[in-house]
Amino acid sequence: MTIVQLEYIVAVNVYKSFSIAASHCFVTQPTLSMQVQKLEEELGVQIFDRTKNPIVTTNVGERLIQQANSLLLERDKLQLIIENEKNEFAGVLKIGIIPTISSFLLPFFLKSFLNNYPKVDVVIDELTTAEIISNLHKSVLDIGILALPIHDPGIAVEFLFSEPFVGFIPKNHRLFRKEKLDVADLNVEDLLLLKEGHCLREQTLRVCKTSGKELNAKHQKVLFEFGNLDTLVKLVQQNFGMTLLPYLSTKYMNDEKQLRLVREFNPPVPKREIGLVHNKIFIRKHLVNALKKEILNSIPRELLKNKKETII
Repeated sequence: MTIVQLEYIVAVNVYKSFSIAASHCFVTQPTLSMQVQKLEEELGVQIFDRTKNPIVTTNVGERLIQQANSLLLERDKLQLIIENEKNEFAGVLKIGIIPTISSFLLPFFLKSFLNNYPKVDVVIDELTTAEIISNLHKSVLDIGILALPIHDPGIAVEFLFSEPFVGFIPKNHRLFRKEKLDVADLNVEDLLLLKEGHCLREQTLRVCKTSGKELNAKHQKVLFEFGNLDTLVKLVQQNFGMTLLPYLSTKYMNDEKQLRLVREFNPPVPKREIGLVHNKIFIRKHLVNALKKEILNSIPRELLKNKKETII
């Protein structure tokens, strides 16, 4: 029995697929499958039922994997003692980040983090909030970056910053001539939204709820259900309606035609809180602190002026 074999069965249990597990373990599927089979033969038990799709972990396999997780955690603690003694930052850091943050926040801090901590190998997964929390509990991820609040007693939360929303409004829209928007101006039936499952959709709907307007899909001529903000931006530019965008997204708008469609809000400004989360039993706190410091040193200074407050 080896540590590598334990890592492989834990990965297969998480992803319910030998091929996906192999990809996340950075080995070929035949290599992973062979090592799992060797472990089963050594122990004389079947850990996975391969006749099912997706793969099902057997009852005895569940107990073995629970113990394997404990052993891997203890292994990590030993590594932490060595890292602390040498005062070095090394190893793999697995980060999950939600899509409406990743493309705007990562370019600010990722390069400088890698430069400052060259012995840290970063693995980044773009996931939904629910997937991040689930994977933190399974130790598949080390850290998550997402929109708050998170109500989970097993998850520790580090507040990063409050990010304002801005309106993105086409020229033919009733609000285009306003220099600044009020929340009361918003009508949810005018808004283009991300599809369900994206927290930005829920945040936008909560902003609109404070204006007294709620979503009624029956009143919309076309109900758009898209999974990325780029599509919404293009539709706004084609006069299909307006949308709300996170402030950082405007930092990547180099086209004057796009920037002319952006409108800030009068106080109280709708915002979302961005946080860094990890399992409370995660032991490499020095990496959490290093990542937090790097993010706060890299983002636009105006975001640091925003207090921990939000109306969404």
